[in-house]
Amino acid sequence: MGDGPVAELEAARRTLLNRVAAEIRETGDVTGCLTLSEPVWQALATVPRHRFVADQQRDWAYANMPLPIGRGQTISQPFIVALMTELLVPDPAMTILEIGTGSGYQTAVLARLVRRIHSIERIPELAEAAVRRLREMDINTVEIRVGDGGQGWEEHAPFDGIIVTAAAAEVPPALVRQLKPGGRLVIPVGAPGHTQDLRVIHKDGQGAVFSRSVLPVVFVPLIPDPT
Repeated sequence: MGDGPVAELEAARRTLLNRVAAEIRETGDVTGCLTLSEPVWQALATVPRHRFVADQQRDWAYANMPLPIGRGQTISQPFIVALMTELLVPDPAMTILEIGTGSGYQTAVLARLVRRIHSIERIPELAEAAVRRLREMDINTVEIRVGDGGQGWEEHAPFDGIIVTAAAAEVPPALVRQLKPGGRLVIPVGAPGHTQDLRVIHKDGQGAVFSRSVLPVVFVPLIPDPT
């Protein structure tokens, strides 16, 4: 796709959006998400995914599939980005913690929907590239740091919502602790190299925690600090 005409990019993007909408409908009985809200749809429609992939991957930028971004990491499948964003139930007043900045694509989608994002990336090169991309797109409501996402970001807690874009062997207690009452944590849980369980963890107004299984998924593993 690269430097092709704008019309070609737009056609590919429209095709992708149609495929995502169809997959949302087809999985709705399982996920509980039958359609995307208008704000999430618009965010997905306006973020240029081709700006978050390497040049050699740009012909595939609007395919409904994950793509490699280096260091064994991937940019998530657009359907999964849309679903996880919808499950977070974002609104313009929210402050979100994102674990796994990666390319910054999920971050950019969320930035169109919430007030502030604090994002943690384990791999410095990816964090630096994401900062650069977001700056080039005039997205200035995101703070990114390098660190162990499983520990959360205590300095800015509690959060209205938390989204994790890498699979944890179990739900990190620090993330549950840093979630506000009434907030949601969307996270894939399971062993690396196996199908994982996408879950929504909801903390009610009294602080009680409830978990719902949504869909089988496959994510790269959450990388802890070396011990």
